[in-house]
Amino acid sequence: MTERKHSRRRFLQLAGLSTAASLTGSNPSAAQNDNPKSHNSRQRFDLGLASYTLRKFDLDKTLAMTNRLGLKYIAFKDYHLPLDSTPERIKEVAKKVTDAGLNLYGGGVIYMKNVRDVNIAFEYAKAAGMKVIIGVPNHDLLPLVNKKVQQYDIKVAIHNHGPSDKVYPTPASAIEKIKDLDPRIGLCIDIGHTQRAGVDPSVPAEKFADRLLDVHIKDVTQSTGKGTTVEIGRGVIDIPKFLRTLLKINYAGIVSFEYEKDANDPLAGLAESVGYVRGALDTI
Repeated sequence: MTERKHSRRRFLQLAGLSTAASLTGSNPSAAQNDNPKSHNSRQRFDLGLASYTLRKFDLDKTLAMTNRLGLKYIAFKDYHLPLDSTPERIKEVAKKVTDAGLNLYGGGVIYMKNVRDVNIAFEYAKAAGMKVIIGVPNHDLLPLVNKKVQQYDIKVAIHNHGPSDKVYPTPASAIEKIKDLDPRIGLCIDIGHTQRAGVDPSVPAEKFADRLLDVHIKDVTQSTGKGTTVEIGRGVIDIPKFLRTLLKINYAGIVSFEYEKDANDPLAGLAESVGYVRGALDTI
């Protein structure tokens, strides 16, 4: 019992430090990075931001807030870079992201309901230099998506949206449709929507490790369709277990925060979430 109390106290101390660090951009465990035996020596994934989180803010504020949190990877929702932008505008914005010290690694969620949507998505990603499209292609468009992935060498991570979604409610439902396609078509496991569907997100993350291309990390209030986003650590998802699973499978992609609560004032809850995850990683 005493050992558990000390472990919890250590975790809360690290989480608190990490929350503060999330607002300063510093790393409270920098000293650990020099220790080859620390968890950081085997941590292969990076933390990033799904810009849907900051959908109420313009591009400049979004980049500034991402930097303030110490996150260096970002995936744009079209609020920050419209899909119908000209190639010149896309490249201009991509350069602005780079100049801000960030990596525009992906775009999404991008819905693909017809051939035109598919074509636009790939041209958009190519012009921006994105490595992955976080997408929801209709089932009948998957053969075309497969061809585009091979043509452009851009990955497509299919995003699940929970129990009310008729296209890809769970990671398993996506795998069933893509299992015979190019391995560059895989999953973006949204752990909140996965939990809302009654599925422990650690299970598909491990089961489909070879097709896991992206992660949206969040927490939710219930393991049902009524669950809503809450600050990470306050909900029902076993976040430390999920992070341990990612380390176990040697996940090498990005884990992006998608904080859907408090759209007009998300920074405090987002910083708490980032701090919790960093604190959890420091205890593993």
